[in-house]
Amino acid sequence: MQKLQINVQKNQKIRDFLLNYGFSSTQVNKILKNKDVKLDGTRLSEQDMVFAGQSVVVFCDQLPQPKFNVLFEDENVLVINKEAGVEVQGEGSLEELTKTIAVHRLDRNTTGIVILAKNMEAEKALKEAFKAHNIQKKYVCEVFGAPKFKGEELSAYLVKDNKRSEVKIYNNFVQNSVKISAKFRTVKMGEQTSLVEVDLLTGRTHQIRAHLAYLGYPIIGDGKYGKNQINKKFKEKYQKLHCFYLKIKKINERFEYLTQKVFIAKPVWAEKYI
Repeated sequence: MQKLQINVQKNQKIRDFLLNYGFSSTQVNKILKNKDVKLDGTRLSEQDMVFAGQSVVVFCDQLPQPKFNVLFEDENVLVINKEAGVEVQGEGSLEELTKTIAVHRLDRNTTGIVILAKNMEAEKALKEAFKAHNIQKKYVCEVFGAPKFKGEELSAYLVKDNKRSEVKIYNNFVQNSVKISAKFRTVKMGEQTSLVEVDLLTGRTHQIRAHLAYLGYPIIGDGKYGKNQINKKFKEKYQKLHCFYLKIKKINERFEYLTQKVFIAKPVWAEKYI
């Protein structure tokens, strides 16, 4: 039996807390049935809440398995291909599981390449490279409809609503908006859905998901910006959006060996098209 102490980052039911940390449904059922989770010495039941700032102790036969695989690792950086259902930051996150520092992020249910720093020097260098647009990221997604994108750059304006944890897209500048840009290319068109490659030029919260939905081509499986009837039809509970390409075009002299380094991780559902 292993003992794991976990700090709580947000208010939620104990079941959601355990699932978010990375335990499987089977593990969570067993932990709750045996009441192998404690808060301040008191055993918790399924309906109990935990709150940000608290510390929970979990007893389990097996630690949660990280939902990612390593693409590259040295003493400075870690590059991984993450699965859906994994946060980049917070409890049970990539940062916590790998003891690294996130320099960019993917949405919880977006899959693909994430680069993390192992020390403060690498963190600073990578963040500066992102800020200077010296790191290129490309995504692939499956959308509903038949867009005829030809690799052109499309721009819009995004407003973030922190209270609702979502964003809105506008064609023209509005108050509190920021400009977003990406290049879209349709690589396959089917009867109902299409495969679209996205070269991300700005990195804003939910940018690709919200922008494509605004253009009339919601991503399959997107529960926030997509359409429920479409997601149910295709039986997808996670958005089919994957970061398959990351290139470090330029970085400072201390980490010059990473310059022009390219990482590729193709999703199974799209690998023959990219």
